[in-house]
Amino acid sequence: MTPLASYRRLLLIAGPTYVLVAFVGRLPLAMSQLGTLLLVSTATGSYGLGGLSAGALAVANAVGAPVAGSLADRVGQRPVVLVQSLLGATGLAALVAVVGSGSADALVVVTAAATGLVLPQVGPLARVRWRPMTRATGAHQRRLVDAAFSYEGAADEASFAIGPALVGLSVALVSPSGALLLAAVLLAVFGSAFALDPSARLAHDADHPVGTGRLLGAAFVVLVGAQVSIGMLFGATQTGATVLATDAGTPGVAGLVHATLGVGSALAGLATAYVPERIGHERRALVAAWALLVLSLPLLVVDSLAGTAATVLFLGFAVAPYMIAVFSLAERVVPPARVGAAMTTLASATGLGYALGSSVAGRLADASGATAAFGVTVGATVLAVALMSTQQRRLRTASVADLPPSTTPTDVRTPTPVRASR
Repeated sequence: MTPLASYRRLLLIAGPTYVLVAFVGRLPLAMSQLGTLLLVSTATGSYGLGGLSAGALAVANAVGAPVAGSLADRVGQRPVVLVQSLLGATGLAALVAVVGSGSADALVVVTAAATGLVLPQVGPLARVRWRPMTRATGAHQRRLVDAAFSYEGAADEASFAIGPALVGLSVALVSPSGALLLAAVLLAVFGSAFALDPSARLAHDADHPVGTGRLLGAAFVVLVGAQVSIGMLFGATQTGATVLATDAGTPGVAGLVHATLGVGSALAGLATAYVPERIGHERRALVAAWALLVLSLPLLVVDSLAGTAATVLFLGFAVAPYMIAVFSLAERVVPPARVGAAMTTLASATGLGYALGSSVAGRLADASGATAAFGVTVGATVLAVALMSTQQRRLRTASVADLPPSTTPTDVRTPTPVRASR
């Protein structure tokens, strides 16, 4: 089955309504971080506080998502995601009210953190549903789930292109508060629809019995670090673009500039379905990490929004291949009953990295401008290269450790997981 045929088959299996709901349902998380950064920094005039608030939201989400993922593995996604969607929408609206009332900095940060704690990770949980949805395809299931992973990687990246773009348009047409209120409405409607979709019950009943197993093995810890590095890249790049756009008098353009990262990444994500199966995911992650480093270096010399947008577009071509490889490896190194927890943990690691990257980049930008913020981006890619260069054997061994003697490495449990947060 060709990759294109696999994509068509997946659409027939899931249905266009589910695909739409699962995609739009992940936009609010993609909007919340940049929306918070712009809302707070515009209202207070401090990139440091803006970065701290956005980082607090991301860190809290990083803490809450694995808990929600583990709970979803036990009781099902439907009740967990429904409660998260409604509470998250309320939290985003409350953050707008707190900032608008001129409340103390501490209250702003606490409100952002409380909101992040309950925001659902729709992308990772959507990945978990593909295995049970494709079970009836027999011999084609492995190829279909591989294609589903490539699609989900592209969908995550597209959401982090469209999300910031929606923030930018909302800021330009209305205000930063309008951007977060739009995110709240989308979460209440589409997050709830994702929770109530029949696939949520199917995933729990058919493929997610309550089980035990070790989650934090050495290989999985390496993959968590890999996602922290990519999260740092997201946070620092977004902060640097915000500084350039604000200095140019057009803060709303920051979302559009950062969206180009997701455009390049989404295209590359779809293309990963064409990579030969004989090339292991650990090798793909290594190549992608080096590409991230090389493609991020021009950010140290760009000084215009146009130059930044072009650089970020090409940088995006390495992002999705890197993340798809990491998530695919993670699914293979954890027990089947812990896949939901593993996927949300990796998404949380991305959010943690975002918090670290945006906070450090924001403080450096306050002192030295956008170039200092982009220096954090380059540093994050160096971390990715170091991890993937030194841990190839560990990842390769762990991903095939549970194979029966007659099984080849490509027959290992096919990825069924998931965005991240950024």
